[in-house]
Amino acid sequence: MALNIKRPNGTEDVIPKNINKWHTVENIAKDVASMYGFKEIRIPTFENTELFQRSVGETTDVVQKEMYTVIAKETKFTLRPEGTAGTIRAMMQNGLLNEAMPQKVFYILSCFRHERPQAGRLREFHQFGVEMAGSSLPSADADVISMANDIINMLEIKNVELKINSIGCPKCRAEYHKALKAYFENKKDKLCDTCLSRLEKNPMRILDCKSPVCSEIAKDAPLILDYLCEECSDHFEKLKFYLDNLDIKYTVDPKIVRGLDYYTKTVFEFVTTDIGAQGTICGGGRYDGLIEQMGGQKTPALGFAMGLERLILTMENQGISFAEDMGCSLYIAPMDESAVPYSMKLAAELRSSGLWVEYDTVGRGLKAQMKYSDKLGAAFTMVLGENELNENKAKLKNMKTGEETEIMLDSSFGEHFSDIAIGEMFGEVLENI
Repeated sequence: MALNIKRPNGTEDVIPKNINKWHTVENIAKDVASMYGFKEIRIPTFENTELFQRSVGETTDVVQKEMYTVIAKETKFTLRPEGTAGTIRAMMQNGLLNEAMPQKVFYILSCFRHERPQAGRLREFHQFGVEMAGSSLPSADADVISMANDIINMLEIKNVELKINSIGCPKCRAEYHKALKAYFENKKDKLCDTCLSRLEKNPMRILDCKSPVCSEIAKDAPLILDYLCEECSDHFEKLKFYLDNLDIKYTVDPKIVRGLDYYTKTVFEFVTTDIGAQGTICGGGRYDGLIEQMGGQKTPALGFAMGLERLILTMENQGISFAEDMGCSLYIAPMDESAVPYSMKLAAELRSSGLWVEYDTVGRGLKAQMKYSDKLGAAFTMVLGENELNENKAKLKNMKTGEETEIMLDSSFGEHFSDIAIGEMFGEVLENI
């Protein structure tokens, strides 16, 4: 009986014809991050479970409902549900926080959450994220938001709204928690079981509940902006001033709390209406207490993460074009087995120059080889047979124009072919000007 094995629910395959979409987004994000002075970091796919319990928060949906945790030989590991905790752990463990501040890193990684799969929400998803440690100033918040804004603009994504909020510091949040408890206490008979447990431990998490009933109750809850201390209020006002100075449009949304407990002061989201309910394509904020909470020195920090699947889905829905991967430069068609060794040598020479070159490796006839060359989209083809090898020259065919050029099969071949290929490339560029 044949096996009918399919990928797990909530995961996606990225096949070769779609990989250019990922390359487009990842390359632009990396280029912009580099312009802002961020360097790439790579971290493990799984961490000790305690890391996420302590940093993300035990009252969050992520920890309570969504983490993939494995016990192997009595050791408890969790597939990372987000990138910040593991990145900060790596920065601490490898001494980056002992170096000159600010320390700025970016990453591209996969994350895992057990959620109900839908468009824009998968159980394995991918993020581009950044973390900056060492600055408590609102100018750093504005710089990080500006970077996210630049990435979105470089991707040419439209209909995106930046929403910002402040959720204060532990000092002013304590007063806000009292107000929330008083508000929800009179309505606790309608709250879901999860939110009932949050009422005592962390009532702000009720504002992030996905239950329609709890969301409706939370609509009229007190607003954190009314409870900010002087320091947090001043920080938020300066952030708005800096965003205005950069001509970055934003909306203050006092309902934004983000889904993770480590946030303090600034939180923000870039939201689009073009991909349905899962419209947040970027989210982030400040987490000044996280490093100390994880056992390090008190160090302010902030960052954001962008969902790569959501960015790609938005670009597709908006009809935005993606950069094309390099096409096949030359297909060499040996007419028989005797021409294969020379085809192989020519291909190796051109490949060493960075060109994509193919020759027949499955024993096709000449007609079938030409069909295969068309499927590859080869820019040029060249047939090699007994006559070509004896005369030490062949016909190079431009597959777009049909024009044929005689080319010598000697030490000048690589340079001559490169000149022809570059000339064709610049000709296309000039035609499009």
